[in-house]
Amino acid sequence: MTTPSVSLLGLGRMGEPIARRLLRDLDSLTVWNRTAAKADRLVAEGARLAATPADAAAPITLTVLTDLDDVEAVLDGPDGLLVGWARAAISSPILVVHGTVSPLALRGLHARLADVGVSVIDAPLSGGVAGAESGALSVMVGGDTEAIERAQHILERVGRTVVIAGGPGAGEIVKACNQVVVAATLTALSEAIVLAEGYGVDRAALLTVLNGGLAASEVLAQKRERWLADDYEGGGSAANQLKDLRFVATLAAHAHLTLPVADAIREAFEETVHHERGSLDHSAVLLTVSERAAAQTDGPRRLAL
Repeated sequence: MTTPSVSLLGLGRMGEPIARRLLRDLDSLTVWNRTAAKADRLVAEGARLAATPADAAAPITLTVLTDLDDVEAVLDGPDGLLVGWARAAISSPILVVHGTVSPLALRGLHARLADVGVSVIDAPLSGGVAGAESGALSVMVGGDTEAIERAQHILERVGRTVVIAGGPGAGEIVKACNQVVVAATLTALSEAIVLAEGYGVDRAALLTVLNGGLAASEVLAQKRERWLADDYEGGGSAANQLKDLRFVATLAAHAHLTLPVADAIREAFEETVHHERGSLDHSAVLLTVSERAAAQTDGPRRLAL
């Protein structure tokens, strides 16, 4: 059997569109997913479905998984990637971690796998599902120079903006910074909506004005329709946003830094998840902000101008 040059593990909301774009550009791709049926459409388009992670081991293997525990689960054991690389006699394989994971834990994984000849590149993504589908993702890259050079042609097919941030873990640190801005923007926009509606200002009018001026952002462009329809099903979850903000807190503590804005927005997302909204899109932080504002008075007031 000929060993495929590239494989992708994890066909969730981000993984599937990334796999589709890679398959189109490369003409061949091996995929694996815990629920194999999620690969049906890709297989129909020409992808090869691996029965196990070991069967998906390739010289360049991408993982689009939620956390580092998920990555380690596909690495180890009799059906894991480490066994697969050894069985296929692949020397110096590259493991690309596209998920947003702890930068400090990622460095530990890099050191562990370096001892067995596997190079780890951290390459978290920004741009959401829309960016994955259009190819407009930003890819924040950390790792050893030689490994990054070998994987560069694949990374440039995953995203439009590929920036090498530094050594192992640097990509994840940049992603943590990105998540502070994303979560802060979501929370600030939520407060703006609550304030405007407290004075009877139409939500759609507010968001249209904001999107046409200095307050415009990709966050607003992607989340506007959710706020207008009060539809928070699917999308990037509030639980994952909280996970990322906890990484930020750990990084800040490790460097003896105080980040009051990051702390405040983490508390808002802690409350959002506590109220069983963790599976909702992270724009659902509006519900928490609105409830907080109302709870500080006898209830929300609507003042006429």
